[in-house]
Amino acid sequence: MSSAAVQDIDSLGSLEQRIQQAIELVSRLRSEKTAAEEEAAEAKAEAARLAEEVQALQAERKQVRQRIERLLGQIDQLSA
Repeated sequence: MSSAAVQDIDSLGSLEQRIQQAIELVSRLRSEKTAAEEEAAEAKAEAARLAEEVQALQAERKQVRQRIERLLGQIDQLSA
């Protein structure tokens, strides 16, 4: 076999190896992208749930404040 033929085979093998590495990289990146998208969707859902919980707690706090103010008003009437 001539040295040119051996060199062509080596070049072809090197190209084949680089293509295989590129395929593996693309596959890994696609998997990572899918995982990141799923994680982002879960985080968005959790953020929405927490926002609802904060609103509920704020409404509850407002009700408690109103009840306390009403009780304090009744106590003031007793003192007068």
